[in-house]
Amino acid sequence: QVQLVESGGGLVQAGGSLRLSCAASGRALFSTYGMGWFRQAPGKEREFVATISWDDRTTYYADSVKGRGTISRNNAKKTVYLQMESLKPEDTAVYYCAADRQGVPSTVMYEYDDWGQGTQVTVSS
Repeated sequence: QVQLVESGGGLVQAGGSLRLSCAASGRALFSTYGMGWFRQAPGKEREFVATISWDDRTTYYADSVKGRGTISRNNAKKTVYLQMESLKPEDTAVYYCAADRQGVPSTVMYEYDDWGQGTQVTVSS
């Protein structure tokens, strides 16, 4: 099991950028986990945003953030990042990071084993 803590959320104007971080801790070997970012807007279901494989070689993005979002990881720091550019009001949501013990990148929520508590991102128009 790995514990995850997100940070970097906040209030930003439309067109701005943010970098979210997700720090992992625990006895599990972070470098073997696939990692993902999901988000949940008020009144909506949680949705996939981005994912990265354990070895940093494979990434996938939701169409809604493709070209604006970049997921990356630093296994030495046990941290995964989500850089978001050209933010839009519709990006407003609580952003969650998640860990998949299988190590593969996944767009499917139930394939993830551990979740953080989330960080709020609010984009004003």
